[in-house]
Amino acid sequence: VHQSKLDFFCKLGYGKQDICKVLENLGQGALEDDVLKELIRMGSKPQALESQAQSSPLKLVARGSCSTTPGSKWLGEDEDDSSDYLRPIVIDGSNVAMSHGNKEIFSCWGIQLAVDWFRERGHTYIKVFVPLWRKEPPRQDSPIADQHILEELEKQSILVYTPSRKVKGKRVVCYDDRYIVKVAYEKDGIIVSNDHYRDLQNENPEWKWFIEQRLLMYSFVSNRFMPPDDPLGRHGPTLNNFLSKKPVLPEPKWQPCPYGKKCTYGNKCKFYHPERPHQAQLSVADELRAKIKVMLSLGKEEEKCNRLP
Repeated sequence: VHQSKLDFFCKLGYGKQDICKVLENLGQGALEDDVLKELIRMGSKPQALESQAQSSPLKLVARGSCSTTPGSKWLGEDEDDSSDYLRPIVIDGSNVAMSHGNKEIFSCWGIQLAVDWFRERGHTYIKVFVPLWRKEPPRQDSPIADQHILEELEKQSILVYTPSRKVKGKRVVCYDDRYIVKVAYEKDGIIVSNDHYRDLQNENPEWKWFIEQRLLMYSFVSNRFMPPDDPLGRHGPTLNNFLSKKPVLPEPKWQPCPYGKKCTYGNKCKFYHPERPHQAQLSVADELRAKIKVMLSLGKEEEKCNRLP
């Protein structure tokens, strides 16, 4: 038992002398948590942390100084911070849950699948909007499945309930779609929904453009959240570029000219001609003029050679 505990804490980086002292004080039957607390109380640190602290001391920079190295970052800043290149995500919780439940059941599991999909991609800002009355116990006319998922997402600060109340026994519900579009517009993010929000498009012209360009539709295939690879159509951006703040443009692919050498468009032809190594897009008339100049220059040189004795 003594040897196993000694090996365990040695792997954590603590010195053998410190471990033996603690085991002598606490006894051989001490729990690992108690041994760890005693090591921390004694001020013992793992060797890896000590060597790291010695090798990379903090550098103080004068206030207002611009002489920092290009690769340096502020303390506490994550090097792989995805908020720099990935757009915020705003999910229409009701639309996603009803789609996963085949428009019959409010399936909270569908919301979890969508959130997990964006988390795996590295998105840090994810918000889900759901009406507050979904917190109430399910009824026959509005069944809910896996309602505990809403509580878990709320604890993680991902789920946001839109206000609702009862007045004289009637439920008064705020329009949650307006919350979704407004937050996504202010954050310059992406709306995840199969709803087109036509009423909100007519309400605000700026929202109209935003909904048309930033709406991400989806499908559920065997409990798998699947957005399209071309959210804005075949000629639009890819899904990666659609979800990125800084899209990466693909390299242009030259399509060969269907007319080949018989093409008469010359420099106006937008296709690729393999017979032109440097893509010299000349018209037919310009090519003929260039050939005539070459022939005339060759003829003059021959005349000069004949005149010489």
